[in-house]
Amino acid sequence: MIFSNLSGMMMMIRKFLIYCALFLIFFMPEKALSNFYDFSFDNIDGSKILLKEYEGKPILIVNTASFCGYTYQYKELQNLYVKYKSKGLKIIGVPSKDFGNQEFDSNSKVKEFCEINFNITFDLTTITNINKKPKHPFFQWIKNEAGFLALPKWNFYKYLITKEGKFYKYFTSMTKPNSTKFINAIENIL
Repeated sequence: MIFSNLSGMMMMIRKFLIYCALFLIFFMPEKALSNFYDFSFDNIDGSKILLKEYEGKPILIVNTASFCGYTYQYKELQNLYVKYKSKGLKIIGVPSKDFGNQEFDSNSKVKEFCEINFNITFDLTTITNINKKPKHPFFQWIKNEAGFLALPKWNFYKYLITKEGKFYKYFTSMTKPNSTKFINAIENIL
């Protein structure tokens, strides 16, 4: 009888520890390694995008893909950029193969595709890991600032950063860049 109770108690403790570990993995923020302005991206043209150079400007960062059902959003993002760049808005598109392998294999093809089909003039990064290792640290920062649910689950997640380099809001793929709620959020941080 003592052994069966002890065995049952050990099983409960084991389950409790497993649930605690899962909670820590998915919901507890990891120690922040940097502030927003410490990050950089490799620009698709071979230069560096140093976020500290965008200090004092509102920033929109979007994970993108060329073969996604949401790729049409490139046009809407370009329209936003043209409309708000005079007010300081910076947009950074982050191409990735992480969601459905829906991106070209080379940066030059991504750049050509975006320029020819959407006349993109905002910054594009090189093809970047978002949830595969090595993961770009910006996305760890997003998890720390906004929680696990804010991490991209698909292409065209949108992250608004204030002029002070603070996380403001995120929007999923389903939110169109020309939607009223998205435009209102941008105008709130201009």
